[in-house]
This record gives sequence, structure tokens and C-alpha cells, in this order.
Amino acid sequence: MKVELENVKPMEIEKRSFEIITEELKEQGIVLPEETEWITKRCIHTSADFDYARNLVYSEHAVEKALDALRKGATIVTDTQMARAGINKKSLARFGGEVKCFMSDEDVAERAKKNGTTRAVASMDKAADLEGPVIFAIGNAPTALVRIYELVQEGRLHPELIIGVPVGFVNVVPSKELILSLDVPSIVARGRKGGSNIAACICNALLYHLEGKR
Repeated sequence: MKVELENVKPMEIEKRSFEIITEELKEQGIVLPEETEWITKRCIHTSADFDYARNLVYSEHAVEKALDALRKGATIVTDTQMARAGINKKSLARFGGEVKCFMSDEDVAERAKKNGTTRAVASMDKAADLEGPVIFAIGNAPTALVRIYELVQEGRLHPELIIGVPVGFVNVVPSKELILSLDVPSIVARGRKGGSNIAACICNALLYHLEGKR
């Protein structure tokens, strides 16, 4: 079988990928808002899924507020070690920030067992005690989003941004709608799609924008 490959140099692969994304969006008649297209395109690049051009929902001024929080050294809290691993920690550190995932912490496991909750819920309770600006990047656990919603409603949590992109079938869709109902900056992938890779991708898109690499 003969396969025709594009002759693209390794350093030009990403550039060519974004050119293809732009071309295919145009073919589909999709025009993305300028202020958010660089995040949406990076999600498409990460997943090869053009549905993100339709299902990513950005609250008003969410990107602007998130960038400001990152400039001030925001802590990013994730619900998986995979998302934590995928976030560019060197870029984050340049602005004085760090990324945390409490899912494997012993005190979180103990709290979850004592209260009869998931570790994701216990992780969000621990995150509520953090000082300074906090961004949540949730790509796996809808229970984490539900707990964030409850903590915000209780006045115990004031996130600079909630990235709500858990993937799956059980409680995923309604948990995202809860976040969209809040008066809090958010970027949400409506529907069942998402994942830790998308959560990390959105964080990196914001960081790369700050560094002028979008």
C-alpha cells in the first residue's frame, strides 16, 4: 500500500497542524471569536476533535481574568496527576505560580473515608484552604465540580477561573451546567467530552499566551 505523506520538517509540524485546523474550520463555516480562538484551536490540536469549536463555553471576561490571575502567581489545582503532569510548570513558575493535585495525599484519603465522599470532593475541600488566587482545572471528576459549586455557594471559595471539562457519562453534563450557573469566570466543555489532557491544554494555552507564544 502506498501512503503519501506531507513533507514537513519536525519543527514545523505544530505550525502546519494549526494551519490545517484553520482551513478545516473555514470549510465547516465556523468562525471563532478572536478573544478565545487560540484556546479553542489548541484544544482541537490536542484532541483532533472539532467538536470543541462548538461545545467550549467561555463566561464573560473569563480569559482576561484568568490571565490576570496567572500574572499574579495563581495556583492551579487539578483533579488528576495526569493533568498536573501535563501543565507546563516552568512557564507557570515564571509568573510565581505552581500546580497542585491533592488526590494522592493521605489526609485527603482519610477525609474522604471519614465523610463518605470521593477523594475529588475531599481534594476540593483542601483546596478551599489555599491562600492567594486559585484556578481549578477539572478534567476527570464531576464530583469535584459539584463540590466547587457548593463551596462557592457557601462563600468558602472564590476561584479566579474554573476549567470544567470532565469526560464521561455519569453526572458529567449536569455538573458542568452547575458551574455555568455560577457568577464565576469559567471555561466549560458542554456535554460529555473533555479529559485531563484538555484541562491541561487550556492551562497551557493561557500560559503560552502570556509568554507571547500563542
